[in-house]
Amino acid sequence: MDFFISSAFAQDAASSSSLMSFLPLIVIFAVFYFMLIRPQMKRAKEHRNLVSELGKGDEVVTNGGLLGKITDLSDAFITIEIAEGVQIKLQRNAVTTVMPKGTIKSA
Repeated sequence: MDFFISSAFAQDAASSSSLMSFLPLIVIFAVFYFMLIRPQMKRAKEHRNLVSELGKGDEVVTNGGLLGKITDLSDAFITIEIAEGVQIKLQRNAVTTVMPKGTIKSA
């Protein structure tokens, strides 16, 4: 009978130590979530909102650093005027920033 009781205590101690061995892994995942994954998801949501709110006449900066004024919009593409009479067509997702009105004149 002593043999069964001692093995039961040993099994209980082993299960609690296995839980403690997973604790650092859980803590590391939580740190990665709050420091890397969550901020990236927030930035992606802000960019989606920025792209969806683009309008004709907005002055924007693209991923490539081009500054221009939106002259035409479609579902997937925008046309921006980067100089007098020079227009280029880009994907909407290429826009990184909407600048305040009058930025092109001052630049």
